Amino acid sequence: MSTLPTEFERTDIGEIQIAPEVIEVIAGLATLEVKGVAGMSGGFAGGFAELLGRKNLSKGVKVEVGQREAAVDVSVIIEYGYRLPQVATEIQQNVKRSIENMTGLNVNEVNVHIHDVQFKTTEKVEEIDLNSQRVK
Repeated sequence: MSTLPTEFERTDIGEIQIAPEVIEVIAGLATLEVKGVAGMSGGFAGGFAELLGRKNLSKGVKVEVGQREAAVDVSVIIEYGYRLPQVATEIQQNVKRSIENMTGLNVNEVNVHIHDVQFKTTEKVEEIDLNSQRVK
């Protein structure tokens, strides 16, 4: 498999190519649709791009694309309180379904890497700490 744009389909009037970046965006959006996903884990490069003001829709997604098939890896952060295996299975199903419906490619595998668990109470605790430190 290759990560370069490949000749996907040839028609009477030309050829159709789907860039791997397009498949990464589809996979990223499909992952974020799943209940329990707090966000994507993109590492240093993804965080740096966001600091520069560029929204990276393929953050935390890696794809390998062949002529008729694709393999996907997604790195996620899950909200606290959700069953990790259940959320991961839903991610796999939604990513596979979205890519296959939109591109016609056969998705051989969707690997889910859970990098963190996000606690909702963290924001409230930080807010309380900030309020208590204000000078009156």
